[in-house]
Amino acid sequence: MSETTALGLSARTGGVMVAFTVVFTAVMAFTYDATRDQIQASATEEKMKLISEVLPGTTYDNALLEDYVRLGPTRELGLDEGGRVYRARKAGQPAALLLETTAPDGYSGRIDLIVAINADGSVSGVRAVNHRETPGLGDYIDPRKDRDKKSPWIAQFSDLKAADVPACKVKKDGGQITYHTGATISARAVTNAVGRAARFAADNQNRLFAAKSGGPL
Repeated sequence: MSETTALGLSARTGGVMVAFTVVFTAVMAFTYDATRDQIQASATEEKMKLISEVLPGTTYDNALLEDYVRLGPTRELGLDEGGRVYRARKAGQPAALLLETTAPDGYSGRIDLIVAINADGSVSGVRAVNHRETPGLGDYIDPRKDRDKKSPWIAQFSDLKAADVPACKVKKDGGQITYHTGATISARAVTNAVGRAARFAADNQNRLFAAKSGGPL
C-alpha cells in the first residue's frame, strides 16, 4: 500500500469516527432533552412518596419541595457537606421541618435519615434512606426490611413528644426506644441521630422558617 493510499485511508477512518462521535453526541443530547422532564417528575414523585411516610399530607398546604433552606456543613446533623431542611406550612404558619441528617456511627457505616419534626417539637416520623447495616440483623431500622410489618421498629419515633426528646435513647442507655437483641449499634445510631435532629430543629426553628427560600441558613 502506497503512502498516499494509507494517508487517504487514515483520513477516511478519522472522518468516520468524527461523524460517529457527532451523531452519537446529538442522539444522547436529544434523548436527555426528551426524557429530562420525565426523570425529574419521577424523582419528585419518589421524594414526595418518602415525605408522605414521615409527614401526613394534611399537615401542610405549601409546595414543600420548593420551600427549603440550604445548610452548610452541620456537625449536629452529621452533614459533612451540608444538606437541606424542608419547611412545611399550613395556612402560612409553621407546621413542621424535614431535616436531612446522618448517623455516622452505624454498625456498617453511615446511615442517612430524613426526620420530620412538628412545630411543637414532637417527632412526626423517621425513615432511613440509605444504609449498609447487616442484612437480617441491623437492617430492621429500614421498615422495608423489618420483618415486623405491623409494628416496624422505626414507628416508635412517630408522635414522640417534645418532652421525650431529651430522653431519646435506646433502653440500654436509659431511654425509651426498644432495640433488637444483638443489634444495638444500629438502633442506637439512629436513635441518637433523631434526638440530635429534634434538638437542632427546636434550637433553630425560628431562624429556619424565617430564612429566604432556597437560601442559606
